[in-house]
Amino acid sequence: MPTPPFVLSLRSKIGHDPLWLSGITAVVVREIDGVDHVLLIQRSDSGRWTPVNGIVDPGEHPADAAVREVREEASVECEVIRMTSLSVTGQVRYLNGDVSQYIDHAFLCRWLSGAGEPGDDEALAVQWCPIDALPAMDSDNTMRTSIALEGDPECRLVR
Repeated sequence: MPTPPFVLSLRSKIGHDPLWLSGITAVVVREIDGVDHVLLIQRSDSGRWTPVNGIVDPGEHPADAAVREVREEASVECEVIRMTSLSVTGQVRYLNGDVSQYIDHAFLCRWLSGAGEPGDDEALAVQWCPIDALPAMDSDNTMRTSIALEGDPECRLVR
């Protein structure tokens, strides 16, 4: 998985110590043959299906990061409709020993163009899944996707 240069720079100073990062989850919806579908990627690091996830670059607005990450990982253009949830992950320990924790900004996004295909080495595959037939996902991504698809106009603060 490519690590953003700013994270590598921080890691050169702090080593494997816990690092607090801003992240995004983009739940991209598209109607296909009258049925709503969600864009999912199969992650190259775990093989799991997830909505697009990513790290917000320094100075980048989280909504812009969501659009950028969808373009980079899935070769799809989208627009953000609204932020649907804000949550904090547990600590993540990577194989190299790095420890991070994320404040995740989840967004409901609307598909604009692109069939969907891996755009970088973070995705093994890209798939449009009917919302009533989503594959098993980890609990955090299941929760963020469910909240985004509920249609509640309020952003949910998940504790």
